[in-house]
Amino acid sequence: MGQQLTMTPQLQQAIRLLQLSTLDLQQEIQEALESNPMLERQEDGDDFDNSDPMADNAENKPAAEVQDNSFQETTVSADNLEDGEWSERIPNELPVDTAWEDIYQTSASSLPSNDDDEWDFTTRTSAGESLQSHLLWQLNLAPMSDTDRLIAVTLIDSINGQGYLEDTLEEICAGFDPELDIELDEVEAVLHRIQQFEPAGVGARNLGECLLLQLRQLPANTPWMTEAKRLVSDFIDLLGSRDYSQLMRRMKIKEDELRQVIELVQSLNPRPGSQIESSEPEYVVPDVIVRKDSDRWLVELNQEAIPRLRVNPQYAGFVRRADTSADNTFMRNQLQEARWFIKSLQSRNETLMKVATQIVEHQRGFLDHGDEAMKPLVLHDIAEAVGMHESTISRVTTQKYMHTPRGIYELKYFFSSHVSTSEGGECSSTAIRAIIKKLVAAENQKKPLSDSKIAGLLEAQGIQVARRTVAKYRESLGIAPSSERKRLM
Repeated sequence: MGQQLTMTPQLQQAIRLLQLSTLDLQQEIQEALESNPMLERQEDGDDFDNSDPMADNAENKPAAEVQDNSFQETTVSADNLEDGEWSERIPNELPVDTAWEDIYQTSASSLPSNDDDEWDFTTRTSAGESLQSHLLWQLNLAPMSDTDRLIAVTLIDSINGQGYLEDTLEEICAGFDPELDIELDEVEAVLHRIQQFEPAGVGARNLGECLLLQLRQLPANTPWMTEAKRLVSDFIDLLGSRDYSQLMRRMKIKEDELRQVIELVQSLNPRPGSQIESSEPEYVVPDVIVRKDSDRWLVELNQEAIPRLRVNPQYAGFVRRADTSADNTFMRNQLQEARWFIKSLQSRNETLMKVATQIVEHQRGFLDHGDEAMKPLVLHDIAEAVGMHESTISRVTTQKYMHTPRGIYELKYFFSSHVSTSEGGECSSTAIRAIIKKLVAAENQKKPLSDSKIAGLLEAQGIQVARRTVAKYRESLGIAPSSERKRLM
């Protein structure tokens, strides 16, 4: 004897649809529409009727029979008309059930309107461009010999996504065919030509050279140009360690002058290759929309993201109960799968609505006041409230997004651990991160707050957090340590 869990195909399908994102679900629905003739989209204005077309009802006549009768009546009436009467009955322009804008809505929406002055064709129609293709495009416009062009292509292949040359010139020179007799001076000369391409600073071998290339492309009358070139060429290490006193002593300038030189250097881009976006844009379609009506927060599903489906009554009318032929069996199976699919979609929407409603009910403070009012929340709390298992809640909250007046958030964003407060309460880790971010933004840049100091400020607010926990939260926010946040201004 033993125990085992048997999952029906319907349950497996419901679980699979539950964990799909909106974009994946739309693709799944499209595949189901293409493979199952019994499924069709529910258009606006149509009567949504998913009643059983195989039910025994004397008033419901099969669709095929109704269609045949109407066709016969049309044929008889057409035969009884004379030629003149027939021509008078038919109008010159027959009405259509669709409009041009309905069919070509996507193409028309991408065209500029009369008052759209900032419309850009390339940003809406072109794919992302890689840094290599951008440099090769400039290379094709530059007059070069065949040998120099070969060297240039090899150098461009060695430039990483940040815009820096990864291999040394010696390694690149050694990689050429000895019969070409390419010397190191030729490779360096071609590199200098590539370093004149856009974006400024591309092809540099280190950070100092990258910043120096960008300074050389600025106007000659730029204030503090000479000091900035000397700073990035000779004292880039001191600038990285923020040893300002040593910089002032070696460069023989005052604090105000050094501040202006550093401002000029900070206006440069240390990663010029990042200006060229090579990845395709990723769009997030919210599953749930939250809005405030008077003093109430309303939760509703995004109906535009999920198309409504129904069973095609015409095809379903062809199914006969007592027929065991292969065609009738196929149509019966397709009809059953269509019902299962529609029911699984309804179950997914109901579960998503329940979970989203409980999340909004629990996180009203966040919606009203922001991250600092976020409450601690775990999967078990929502699972207990809606009467489901934690694994189901995990599937529902993965890759599902909620549109709120504060922005679009993944449902998992509202779940966070907690720490104890001095008054015996609990504080969310998300709220602590928001407080840390606020403290760092308001700190004195000459004397930035250390992790221990931040922990002391949190303890003064009644939040008991260890220094290592503050460091972990700070790193998750992308905030540098206090030694790297020090500024000379």
